[in-house]
Formats: sequence, structure tokens, C-alpha cells
Amino acid sequence: MNAQHIHSSALETPKRKMTLTLRSSASFISLKDTRSLKTPGDFSGTVCFAHIKPSCRLQAKNSMQEAQLANDETLMAEGRESEKWEKLHAIPGPHSSNDSRVPVFVMLPLDTITNGGSLNRPRAMNASLMALRSAGVEGVMVDAWWGLVEKDGPLKYNWEGYAELVRMVQKHGLKLQVVMSFHQCGGNVGDSCSIPLPPWVLEEISKNPDLVYTDRSGRRNPEYISLGCDSLPLLRGRTPIQVYSDYMRSFRKRFKDYLGEVIMEIQAGMGPCGELRYPAYPESNGTWRFPGIGEFQCYDKYMRASLEASAEAIGKKDWGRGGPHDSGQYNLSPEETGFFRRDGTWNTEYGEFFLEWYSGKLLEHGEKILEAAEGIFQGTGAKISGKVAGIHWHYRTRSHAAELTAGYYNTRHHDGYLPIARMFSKHGVVFNFTCMEMRDGEQPEHANCSPQGLVRQVKMATRTAGIELAGENALERYDAGAYTQVLATSRSESGNGLTAFTYLRMNKKLFEGENWRQLVEFVKSMSEGGRNGKLSECDSHGSNLYIGFIRDKSVQKTKEAALA
Repeated sequence: MNAQHIHSSALETPKRKMTLTLRSSASFISLKDTRSLKTPGDFSGTVCFAHIKPSCRLQAKNSMQEAQLANDETLMAEGRESEKWEKLHAIPGPHSSNDSRVPVFVMLPLDTITNGGSLNRPRAMNASLMALRSAGVEGVMVDAWWGLVEKDGPLKYNWEGYAELVRMVQKHGLKLQVVMSFHQCGGNVGDSCSIPLPPWVLEEISKNPDLVYTDRSGRRNPEYISLGCDSLPLLRGRTPIQVYSDYMRSFRKRFKDYLGEVIMEIQAGMGPCGELRYPAYPESNGTWRFPGIGEFQCYDKYMRASLEASAEAIGKKDWGRGGPHDSGQYNLSPEETGFFRRDGTWNTEYGEFFLEWYSGKLLEHGEKILEAAEGIFQGTGAKISGKVAGIHWHYRTRSHAAELTAGYYNTRHHDGYLPIARMFSKHGVVFNFTCMEMRDGEQPEHANCSPQGLVRQVKMATRTAGIELAGENALERYDAGAYTQVLATSRSESGNGLTAFTYLRMNKKLFEGENWRQLVEFVKSMSEGGRNGKLSECDSHGSNLYIGFIRDKSVQKTKEAALA
């Protein structure tokens, strides 16, 4: 594979120069000569990523200026709309200061830990962390996969690969966010590897398929254990909530010396992709395609029993015989169904009953896990966070169909995110939300998307609930437009500002010349509280790009990095 190079214009120092090579790999930097590598702790000076001289610099600069001008005009217009909305709907509550720093984290690759439980490509990881630290990144995020850690049997935990990573992160002066990933990896957007649930759990599922979410046609989804059996001892004598709690307790015991010092945040997984939601839009085997409405996931026997009991409790036994019969299939649009169309069943007494039950079960599930996490990690110094999906398609319609099937009772008449934010608030949990990089104008017209409207609603909900809001990008993006949108979102003119942002995801492309420049400039702007509303133009003067460490004048060392 041919790789690009960044060639350094030498920065004169009397000391020997060292080259750090970013070699082609699925996710990492590799070292050309690791024998000469020193970590940031070995030196104090300026890390220099040398300039690139593109042959079409002037054209690139002009096109960037035009794009930035258009972006700025769009953001200014959106800002004026947000200000008008906020004045009309003034909601009390705390919000971030405009000049507050927003730390940036970077998600590590999904396969950071091997199937055998060891750290994957440790030398390359070491180099990658060194580069991220030099860019001013606060830290990294990693999935602690249930399917790897408790792979060998109930209560048999292997944290060794994660322990090596934690030590390496600490060595580079970075912080760590750890996701308690109780879901499988594989079958969703961006999944590049396959990590199923633990084998002993899959064995139980094979004996009792109702342990997993099921749709109306009987399709089983093995991504995550159905919340319908949260309190039933179906996993070798333990309930799913007990299993998750034991897992988190084991993590706390193994990493007690790092919690609050290196490990700053525990994200409690609560569903597919670690998000508090139902698996309403599974991509595996082409089941769902954007922008389909998805399907309700309430047909395992435990969910059906709960629905039946709820219907009988209000004297409407017929309403408990299953989910809506007119809600269509995964890839339909709202208007093609009786339930989700403009004046559909969703807006009837039955529809309200069903959606209250379906979304209420999800809230109960989230509360059980967050209550357990709070009890386990309280006093450790680590924050607890929970992730909510950014389901922005069909947001402009009355029913918000795709949000409803995922478990968010959010319609033209009903706020689905404030109840979640208030539940998070009870347990001091940070509300982590996706699609922070998206703009309405980038989306296909027929999908009725509004990621910006959705983000504004969530910012107001978290502000009202008095909790912190953190963000992620939903899709891999390297362009200035995406970063500029995150910068705009990070500010608090409309609802909460961001207290942290986690970039998805570390891979080879991130370290390539212009992509790396954009990230460095973005991190710098976020460290200034998002005050720099746009990223700088490309370096037309051929000057070096300095990043990361504060220069120590007493040490005359520099390090140059190059893509190879």
C-alpha cells in the first residue's frame, strides 16, 4: 500500500533529530525505529508536525475560504434562530460558560483489545497515543467488551489487556473514558470487527431465544439482552442487571488505583452500540436501510407479558395482545403506515398508551443500570455517563417515527428527551449525545432530517434537567465543515454547551496530512471554549504547525513526525 508522507522543513536545533513514522495500518501509527522512540515524559519541548506544500495550494485555499464563508453565514443564521427561540421559551437552569474549555477525547479502535484479551499492536498504540497527546487531546475512549472480558465463564474476568492500555495512557499523560460495553460489536454503522456476547451467554440464548429482542415477524437480534428479562435470573442464576453490576464491580476492584486519576469517566452501556435504545434499525443482513422507520422490538415473551399486564391494569386487555398492527416494516416511510402517518394511530388513546409503555420500559432499564453504576463508582472520582442515540431522520414529521421505534417518545406534542435527562439527573449522570457534526442541509430531503433541531432540543432538555451534556460525531468526518458545526454546537447560546467532546474514531486516515491539521486546529479551538467559530485556512506561508506541549526553553529538543 502506498502511503503519503509529510516531509519536515527542518527546525534547527543543535541536537540530533528523531523521526516518528506514522505507517499505514488499519488504526494506528507504527514506528519505523522504536529503539529511538522516547515518550513525552522523556523530553520537554515542542512537537512539530511539519508543513505540507500542496501543488494546488491557492485553489485549495480559495475553495476553503468559500466553504467557510458559506458555513459562517449558515451558522450565523442558525444562531439568530436559536436566540429567538430561546427568548420565547426561556428555560431556567445552569449552562456552560461561553469561555469554558471543552476537552476533546478520541475513540480508540474497536479492536484495541484482541480476542485473546491482550492489547492489540502495543508499539503502534504507544506511538498513536504520543501523537494524540502532542495534539493537545485530553484523552481517549475505549470499549470494555463484555464478550472479551467475561468470555471464559460467569464471573471469570480478564482485564489484562485493558490494564496494559491504562498504564500506557497514564504514561503519556492522557485521560481515559471506559465504556461498559454489554452489547455485541458488529452489524451497525462503523463496526469494523465482530465481538459477540460471551459464549456462555450465547449458549443460554440458544436454549431460550426470548432472552434477546424480537420484532413482529419473530426475527431475533443477538446484539443485546432484552430489557424484558432485566430482573429474571436467567443467566446461570443471575439477572442481567446483576451480571452487569458484577462486571462493573470487578472493573472497579481491578482499576481502583486509576479511577479518578487516569480513568475519568465510566460510560454505562444500556443497549445496542452502548446506547439507551431498542435495536430498531439493525443494519446486519440488510434488515434496515437509512432512512427507514425501523420496527418496534417488543415481541419476546417477557416484553409481551409486560405489555399484557400493563393493558389489563387499565382495563384494556385487547391493547396487550402485541404491538401496533399498522406500524409497517423497517424500510417504509411514515406516510406508508397507518400508525406513523400524519394523523395516524400514534396520536390516539391506544397509541399514547403503547408509546408510554414502550418508552417507559426503556427508562426503567436505564435507571436500573445507572443506579447500579452510581452505587459502584460513587466516591471513586470518575464521572458516570450514559449515551443516547441521535436519530435525526423523520424528525421534521409529526410522529418522529424512527425515534418512536427506538424507544424515544418524542413527537410534535411530546418531549422524549426531557424524561431521559431527568432520569440521568437523579443519578448525576452525564448525557452523551451523538450527531453533533451534522447539518440539516447535508441530509437528503426525502428523509425529513433535522440533526440540528434534534441537538437543540437535547441541549434544552439537559439544561432544564440541570445535567452536563457531552457530544460525539455520529459518522467519521475529517472536514472543516464537520468540525465547525461541532464548535458551534459546543457553545451554550441555546441550551447547554458541551462539557466534553469525543471524536469518532482513531484510524490511519486521521493521521494523514490535512486530516491531522484539521484535528489539531479543532482541538485548539475547543480548548478556547469554541470561541474560534471556524477552522483556519490551510498554511499558505509554509510555516511549521506547532502542537501540544508548552515549549521548555531550557531543553533544545524537537521531534518531527511524518506519514509513511
